[in-house]
Amino acid sequence: MKVVIIGSGNVASVLGRLFVKNGHQVIQVVSRNVAHARILGEALNCAYTNEMAEIDQHASLYVLAVSDIVLYNLKGHIHFENKLVLHTAGSVPNDVLKEVSANYGVLYPMQSLRKEMEYPQEIPFLIDGNTEETIREIEDFAKTLSSSVTRANDTERLKLHVAAVIVSNFTNHLYALAASFCEKEKIDFKLLFPLIKETAERIDRISPVDAQTGPAVRNDLFTLDKHIRLLADYPQLKNIYLKITESIVKGVDPILPEK
Repeated sequence: MKVVIIGSGNVASVLGRLFVKNGHQVIQVVSRNVAHARILGEALNCAYTNEMAEIDQHASLYVLAVSDIVLYNLKGHIHFENKLVLHTAGSVPNDVLKEVSANYGVLYPMQSLRKEMEYPQEIPFLIDGNTEETIREIEDFAKTLSSSVTRANDTERLKLHVAAVIVSNFTNHLYALAASFCEKEKIDFKLLFPLIKETAERIDRISPVDAQTGPAVRNDLFTLDKHIRLLADYPQLKNIYLKITESIVKGVDPILPEK
């Protein structure tokens, strides 16, 4: 399939390489930053531009790997008649593209992507489209990229996007706080790597609830008190420690808001 990629950031870079690896032809990269467009265009051996008026009209697929705010402001800037146009955002509705083309949808990679990743491990894709025929076309394309392709409507994608932020971004922030703590206390953060890997791999075998360990789940007040005292000079970390400890003690049953 001939593809034009609009965007030149992390998602555009990784998906561009994935498209080419799996037999598709990226014919152009479009980005507001011409230097970034050139870098990705040269990496994918294709044309590049920073002018929307110069977008190649001969592609069969247009992939918009841009920020959410850009997606909401596309009206009047680009139009592709009946060409297939996809955005890659998890929390943006499908029909944000309804003024861009008669055939549109979503190709959301539910994975943390960075430019330097050559060929990442399996990327699960959540897909959607404005018609059943369009969904089938997107599904066929996505299956050339990954063995994990799931249909998900706007609401389902938004819920999964929230969960993804919690398991990825929030977890990584805790790593950052722990690394800072270790540095200031002159202990080696790398000694925690085996524990991090084991904890992540454990939920392949058992549920996260059953995998929970530590002083909070044991109601070990003596150890909890020692930890809290040690964190007295780290108020941000102490506050997060207390909040998460409280959550572990209460359990995972959600408290639903009143209607």
